[in-house]
Amino acid sequence: MCGIAGFVASRGTGDREILERMTRALAHRGPDAEGYFVDTESGVHLGHRRLSIVDLAGGSQPMATADGDLVIVFNGEIYNHGELRTQLQSKGYLFQSDHSDTEVLLEGYREWGEGMLERLNGMFAFAIFDKVHRKLFIARDRFGKKPLYWFQRDGVFAFASELSALLRHPASPRNESLIALKKYFAYGYIPAPHSVIEGIGKLPGGWCGSLDLTTGMCGTWSSRQWWEFRLEPSSAEPTDGQCHRWAEELLERLDGAVKRRLMADVPLGVFLSGGIDSSAIAALATRHLPAGRLRTFSVGFTDPSFDELPYAREAAAYIGSVHESEVLDLSRARELIPGLLARLDEPMGDGSLLPTWLLCGFTRRHVTVALGGDGGDELFAGYDPFKALHAADLYTRMVPQAIHPAIRMLATRLPVSHANISLDFKIKRMLRGLSYEERFRLPVWMGPLEPNQIDEYFGEHTSPEELFSEAIEAWESAGPGANPVDRATQFFTRLYLQDDILTKVDRASMLHGLEARSPFLDLEVVDFARKLPHSVKLRGGTTKWILKKALEPVLPASILYRKKKGFGTPLGPWFREGALAPEIPVGKESAGRFVEKAIRSHRTGRGDERLFLWCQHVLAEWRKGTAR
Repeated sequence: MCGIAGFVASRGTGDREILERMTRALAHRGPDAEGYFVDTESGVHLGHRRLSIVDLAGGSQPMATADGDLVIVFNGEIYNHGELRTQLQSKGYLFQSDHSDTEVLLEGYREWGEGMLERLNGMFAFAIFDKVHRKLFIARDRFGKKPLYWFQRDGVFAFASELSALLRHPASPRNESLIALKKYFAYGYIPAPHSVIEGIGKLPGGWCGSLDLTTGMCGTWSSRQWWEFRLEPSSAEPTDGQCHRWAEELLERLDGAVKRRLMADVPLGVFLSGGIDSSAIAALATRHLPAGRLRTFSVGFTDPSFDELPYAREAAAYIGSVHESEVLDLSRARELIPGLLARLDEPMGDGSLLPTWLLCGFTRRHVTVALGGDGGDELFAGYDPFKALHAADLYTRMVPQAIHPAIRMLATRLPVSHANISLDFKIKRMLRGLSYEERFRLPVWMGPLEPNQIDEYFGEHTSPEELFSEAIEAWESAGPGANPVDRATQFFTRLYLQDDILTKVDRASMLHGLEARSPFLDLEVVDFARKLPHSVKLRGGTTKWILKKALEPVLPASILYRKKKGFGTPLGPWFREGALAPEIPVGKESAGRFVEKAIRSHRTGRGDERLFLWCQHVLAEWRKGTAR
């Protein structure tokens, strides 16, 4: 796990000093070593920061083939690199390293070209300089677990793992993107290919690109999608026997995914919340480690509404792991927020960023790699909005559209509760989403602001179609006549997972130099989940039904069937009591008025504005950090 940076520049628009400055901005991602490659003839500059995980002695980067024809900088882990190495050796390839997955990428690219990507099972972002064909090739893994930003401007093409590194290049754009900020308040995060800086893009998950250097010093850039998450469910209703076989196969595939992710030459453990997904990963990990060797980690809070430690301890006791936990006083956690947000690479409004960051910091004191349960909720319909889809359908069919506004107005009179996922929050959010057509509902349910509020904040109109273009694309990608559960799966997996969940975990973990791995996103698990019908994911109001059935041999019912709690932060009371207070924006009168109104509404208890106020606070702190 590492940080990568690089650029191709015309003469006079970049040098090694700039490359070193960019690369050292990523020191937190790779605290163990740094390396550089410069080819003055082509203008190619590649930098790398290393967090040593696999082949500690032989995995240094940038890495070149023995003949020097190919050079790579790589961030990630390839879990099937052993099988790929064997295939390449059978074709006559000789390896310089003992078991470096980086060298497998180099030789794999020589043998299979861009087709290598489809053979990879792992998480990655890399750049390969092909001297023979005068090309720079960059790629990102299927779900975008590893980040990759880029820009092309003023005779420079540059890329990096984080915006902070790109901004070290003098040719980098600097101005904030208006449409990205609007989408930030619409979703709570900035979806790819947008970034908060206009002119800098994110290469989306499942995309790759080539810079053709034969056309000039800076080259010609082209990109394409090499993989797309798409559901291909069986149309026939499965029998009980079929469901049983599917459950067995799912357990087998997930077990293999966990085993592959236990590959490391450094200490590793498992994040354990006590929920289904993390408990499953931990339980399966114990199958492949000596008794008493698995270490699990959790962080809890003194506020019982947000504390999951009792569940984590129950799960740890059941599977027999060596469990480490830390209880955080909320006032202390709140004090840490400014330091975290100032180091945040790009604004993101997921309030669980704080406990995730604290968990990663605590875990890193003990191990270098941690496995987690990310992806389970998205692939197997685990979120509350999945359960709300049926109720939403009934509501829209049975309640006349003309009285929807009146019902929503009545709901605003419900007392505001700031408990974790409170009932009044669910009701108000659901009715808010039902004020819009079906393709907008999920992002409106979950986002900080709805479209008319975004218009008020920015003082100009933006159509919902433009604000939610990514959500519409994901919703409609399920195809005509698709079931709402499948449509929601497309939304959560293609958009929310990549641009919120995985981004949050990557930033939180890498700020501490910790590698986080996600067995649920293993290629074999994903391909299996894509083909399951929605009826075995959400059945009779039970979310993740087939996953729970698969895990019955390894986990007790008290874990599998307990109510979902979530990894939350008490933002509501913090803003109500003034412990957190977003600054009033200056220079934009409409935004200032809107923020003042939201603060008054929240503090007086008339409304629950926690999601917007947190997004505004994060944005303000991020701007301060960027200005330093």
